[in-house]
This record gives sequence, C-alpha cells and structure tokens, in this order.
Amino acid sequence: MRHPMKWEDEEQPTGVFLGGPSAETVDLFQMPPAVRRVDRLTLPGAAAGLQEVASLLEQVREALAGFSAGAEPALFPVGHLGEAALALLDDALGEGEVGMIVAGAAEYQIQESVLPGVWRVKTFEQAGKPIGDHVEVSEVPSVVRAAATAATRPELVIGDPPAGCMNVMPVLAELRARTAAYHPGQPNHVISFTLFPMNEVDMGFLKRTLNLGPVQAVSRGYGTCRVTLTGQRHVWSVQYLNAMDTIILDTLEVGDVPVSLRAADEDFQDSAERLGEILEAYFQ
Repeated sequence: MRHPMKWEDEEQPTGVFLGGPSAETVDLFQMPPAVRRVDRLTLPGAAAGLQEVASLLEQVREALAGFSAGAEPALFPVGHLGEAALALLDDALGEGEVGMIVAGAAEYQIQESVLPGVWRVKTFEQAGKPIGDHVEVSEVPSVVRAAATAATRPELVIGDPPAGCMNVMPVLAELRARTAAYHPGQPNHVISFTLFPMNEVDMGFLKRTLNLGPVQAVSRGYGTCRVTLTGQRHVWSVQYLNAMDTIILDTLEVGDVPVSLRAADEDFQDSAERLGEILEAYFQ
C-alpha cells in the first residue's frame, strides 16, 4: 500500500532542497517511525505460504553469505506469492532504517529490511497501480544507481549570476569541476552549508541551477538523514537532523550514493547470520 506525504513548508526545516517553498513537489512516502523488532514476529502453525517464504529467505541468506559491496545485485521476485505469504514475508523482514522513492516512468518505493543489505522494492505505474515487487540483496538497490545515471544531466550549465548573490558562483564552479572529474570509487566530496555564508538569492539560484532529481530518501539511524539526488549527475543534497527535526548539518555531496543509504561489507555477513537465526527460530 502506498503512503504518500508532503513535507509541510511551515513546519519542516529549510535547506538546499528538502523543505521550503521551492520544494513543494517533493513527495516522500511515510517512513517507519521505528525499526520493527524481529522478536515480535509471530507465525501461526499452519501459516499459508510458510514453505514458500522459508525457501525464498533461504535463497536470500545464501546470497548474503557470499556478498560484498559492489557485487551484482541479487533479485528475488515475490509478485507470485499470495497475500498471506507476502504478509508473512513482510513480518519476517520487518522495516529497517532506510526508505527511498525513485521516480520516473514508474515509481519505485524501497524499504530496507531489518537486515542491512536486504531491500524490499515495490514498483508502481504513474497512476498508482502496483506492477512489480521483489526482494533485493545489494549495497544499494540497482534502480537507485540506474536512475542516478540515466535521469540526471551529465554536465552542469551555469547561467549568469543573479543580482544580490554572494557566494553561489564559486560553489557552482566547484560543483562543475568536481562532477567533471569524478570517477567511480572515489570518496564523495562534501560541501557544507551549515556555516557557509549563502543568502536567499544564492540558495534560490543554486536550487534552480541544480533542480530536483529522481531519488529521495530518509535514513533513520542514530538521527535522521534526508537525501535528495539533484538533477545534476553525482550531486546529492544530504541533511542531518536532530531529534527536534532541526538541521544540524546541511551539505551537498559530489560522488556516489551517500554512505548513509548504503550497506557496508560487514553488513552482509551479519545479515546472513541473523537471517539464519530467524529461519531456525521461526520457520523450522
């Protein structure tokens, strides 16, 4: 089921992209308020689809056991499962810290499970009709990187400086140089606006120049991190918020998908072991 929401301009913090009057088109589905605990999982003795789900999760465990960041994603379609089996699968996987939306010809709603590196990816037509559903083992879902490349501009075009600007032109010049020089595997370059002197004219011109891209995400780990891909390839808006939803760090990152959205090498082995425990405790 889809759960759309809009950030309310007067209640949400402003920043480079998320919040504020220039982000009225930003939609995020309802992210989980907390991680669901696996030890709350309850399975009836004759649950419909039990063996199907157990078999699927065993395949996911095997994929996790030998997986590493950067490897080809392993996809497991689940659209053939019945309603009861899908509910059972959702209960077993739970909801983790990261949720994403990827927009384009179709919309992808992505939820990390309680097992880092295991993602639930649901696909919808633009009209909202569900057309796909799969579980994916990956560093970051493949559709995210595909959209980040295919649905963004390769070159940054900078217009004439607006009247009253302060520092936006050097920032844009740096972004243009960094994006042109970026190669996969390089660490992301971070530009912080928390203490950087940028006035409203600067920020308005920066937003209009970069525009919004196809990927939006929220990560709720030790705090909230909100991530938006801009319309410029390799440029991400990344905001860190405290418990009061006040921005404590407002940045642009040039490079790959920010690490706050990606599973690390150690996550895959840990998730394989944890999934093995889930299978032993609840499916045998």
